[in-house]
Amino acid sequence: MILNRKTAEAGDDHARRDLRLGVYVQVPFCQTKCTYCNFHTGVVAAGRFAPYVEAVCREIRGWREFYRGAGVGLPARFEKAVADTVYFGGGTPSLLEAELLGRMIEAIRETFASGLSEVTLEADPETVTAEKAAAWVGTGINRVSFGVQSFSDRELAAAGRMHRRADIYRAAEILRDVGIRNVSFDLIAGLPWQTAESWRESLEELGRLGPEHVSVYLLEVDEGSRLGLEILQNGTRYSAGAVPSDDAMAEFYGTACAFLGERGYHHYEISNWSRPGFESRHNLKYWRREAYLGFGAGAHSFSGEQRWANAHDAAGYLGAIEARRLPVEQVESVTRESALEEELFLGLRQLDGIDLARIEREYGVSLADRFEGLESTGLIERDGRIVRLAPARLSVSNEVFVELMK
Repeated sequence: MILNRKTAEAGDDHARRDLRLGVYVQVPFCQTKCTYCNFHTGVVAAGRFAPYVEAVCREIRGWREFYRGAGVGLPARFEKAVADTVYFGGGTPSLLEAELLGRMIEAIRETFASGLSEVTLEADPETVTAEKAAAWVGTGINRVSFGVQSFSDRELAAAGRMHRRADIYRAAEILRDVGIRNVSFDLIAGLPWQTAESWRESLEELGRLGPEHVSVYLLEVDEGSRLGLEILQNGTRYSAGAVPSDDAMAEFYGTACAFLGERGYHHYEISNWSRPGFESRHNLKYWRREAYLGFGAGAHSFSGEQRWANAHDAAGYLGAIEARRLPVEQVESVTRESALEEELFLGLRQLDGIDLARIEREYGVSLADRFEGLESTGLIERDGRIVRLAPARLSVSNEVFVELMK
């Protein structure tokens, strides 16, 4: 596929606009490893937290020098970048004392022109106390993303979660009491022992608590998690034999779509719903291919021209930062062809769809042939120049993306 200079011109126009930067901070520590988890996280003593946070602060404050030494080149527009969203992910960032979280937020404020509108903390319900929550608010945290996963104690125990149903209700009340008005709940469709009845009950209980934002994920089965590997090997540990079928998971997802829609949630991305105005501003940057910088072990970054990631090992990361070098594992230039692929893949994840005319104009290509077959089989639908996934086929979106990228 040949792309003409319109792409470069579009890039120049983009470069002239003010850069609203997202900042991601990776906290790779957990209390325990959930059976379905395929993330690079570890269970460590609390004494390891402060040295890690200090290393992250050093990376944030010295980002230009660290990137230069790692061979990362940033566009000129980064010189006047404004950080407007921060996301603490993990792992379980809520394990950290508020004072440590505050140090990192302060480093971001000192380093970047800062107009923080959204500061998100991922939290597990059992880690929330009234004292900690009040202190979070004092640091500037104004959004909490809860790893609820289920309201069934049996499902939570089988998945290796530390919290139980009562902890969710207790933690949600604490957050409201301290003034946090932007709360997101994660649910997983496909946990061991989950049934249509228990899934419906989890949705009903979520509805009673009324979070502003909801994420629903299908259980991932791969060799990167203990449960996934057990399923692939036809084993029985970790309740592998009690995992619902793919068809059941698709039905659970459909039930969630209907339930949340009936209660006024806007379905704006395949896995995400929100009350009006409560979309995740930070995550929208990922799906819209906007710039973000990631700090900490395993954190990923995107400048618009390059993607890169820090090494995952927390101890190795700490040692490298102390030696004044950034342990970047990979620096990948984004070609015009790969940028186009990302526009299509990430654009279709958003329920508003993609403006096909805009993409064809900016990239100087014709995409009619790519979508013709998908439209004829009912996987996508067109509304003038807008192309989007067919609502009834969202649960098989991966099939659409595979066909689209051929």
